[in-house]
Amino acid sequence: MLDINSFGIIGGDKRQLFCARSMADDGYGVFLTGFDNSEDMLGLKNCDISTVINNSDAFILPLPVSKDGRTVFSPFSENPLETNDLIRVIGNEKPVFCGINGALDNDALSSLRLFRYSSREEFAVANALPTAEGAIEIAMREYDGTVSGSSCIVIGYGKIGRVLSVMLRSIGANVTVAARKHRDREFIKALGMTPSSVENMYGKYDLIFNTVPAEVLDSHTLARIASGAIVIDLASLPGGVDDNAAKRMSIRVIHALSLPGKAAPKTAGIIIKNAVYNIIEEEEL
Repeated sequence: MLDINSFGIIGGDKRQLFCARSMADDGYGVFLTGFDNSEDMLGLKNCDISTVINNSDAFILPLPVSKDGRTVFSPFSENPLETNDLIRVIGNEKPVFCGINGALDNDALSSLRLFRYSSREEFAVANALPTAEGAIEIAMREYDGTVSGSSCIVIGYGKIGRVLSVMLRSIGANVTVAARKHRDREFIKALGMTPSSVENMYGKYDLIFNTVPAEVLDSHTLARIASGAIVIDLASLPGGVDDNAAKRMSIRVIHALSLPGKAAPKTAGIIIKNAVYNIIEEEEL
């Protein structure tokens, strides 16, 4: 069993900064690299990679690990680390916590003692709230009318769909929810919203929120429900919209990825920290 007293946080966006700040507040030693251009380090200090490697008992990689398959995702650095170099210097003895790979092949990380915080159930549940808030913020900014009183459809009744639909209803939107399961449609009806099937969506909507990571908004469905609507696609790539069809039909589509990090980085960073702590406890690291 390891005694983890310090964390090396390598690359990432504001989520990792707030994760680091929260870990430092918990009494851990925290060493960061990849934030040399950050205007606000939250009282922390950017270090070189050798300092991070030598002083850390465990490492936290960003979400995603890489966007280009070659370098570590580090939007606050002019010279992000090469992933191959990072993997080499980390070695395979100390635990490494990471999110999704992004553009990096699975085999690239196979030599590390790897634990994925983003694959955990509590991580996904916790992130549903900032994702829903971020989606509503986009709607309020981009829609010419008020969300209250608008006609909305939420496609998918997973973690994000459940939270988002209730939040929309609570601010006065007229909410339809498209779900595949009969059981879910009964819950939707019981909560005072209009149920629909994903396979057979009809109606005229002002705002369409998609959470399903499959092409549910093809040309025929877009023609039925999206004329004059704004589509906010929350699904992971490749998303749930036929973009070519939407463009032909002059339907506006907003691909809203990584909303927790954009809308609520402090909360998102604490969610990462909590998932890492849970892994350490369960794995007895």
